[in-house]
This record gives sequence, structure tokens and C-alpha cells, in this order.
Amino acid sequence: MNEDQAIGALSALAHMQRLRVFRALVVAGPGGLTPSSLADQLAVARNTLSFHLKELAHAGLVTVEQQGRNLIYRANYEQMNGLLGYLTEHCCQGAACQVGSADACAAC
Repeated sequence: MNEDQAIGALSALAHMQRLRVFRALVVAGPGGLTPSSLADQLAVARNTLSFHLKELAHAGLVTVEQQGRNLIYRANYEQMNGLLGYLTEHCCQGAACQVGSADACAAC
């Protein structure tokens, strides 16, 4: 992941509703969710949700697949992991670090 991609992903996630949508898709796993399921789960209007899903897809954080009449949205784990890797690339001054908890790098 390069700097522009990271900024795009972080920008997309820097909105409360989009962050909630993305987290719901991460929790849903590889099966993903339909927009209707997401809207019901998050109590958000469908047209608003559509806008947020479009922004997340544009940032590469979600994928969409047509299954019959339904659209299935899924978290793009590769992009998510790329962002996490970019953010932690120089963790612990370049030494190997197994970040398992919020304070794990305090020992580095």
C-alpha cells in the first residue's frame, strides 16, 4: 500500500457511519451482507447507506458482488491488512514485533 491509498482508506473510515458499516462487514466475515441487512442492522436509511458503501468501495475497503437480484458487500481483508501493515511498517524501530495488545509495543 502506498501513501495515497492509505490516505484514501483512512479518509473513508473517518466518518462514524462508514466506520460502523465497515466494522459490521468485518464481523460478517466472508459471507458478507446485503445492503438491506446492513441498513436494518445499523438502523440507517438505505439511500444514506448506499452513499457510504460507495465511498468504502472507492477506497478499496469493501467489495461488491451481484448474486441474482442481491448485491453482497464484503470487507476487503487484503486492503484492510495492507492498511494495518502500512501503519505499523516501522513499528518498534524496525525490529520484529508481535503486536498482540495495545501495550505490546511498550516493550520494544
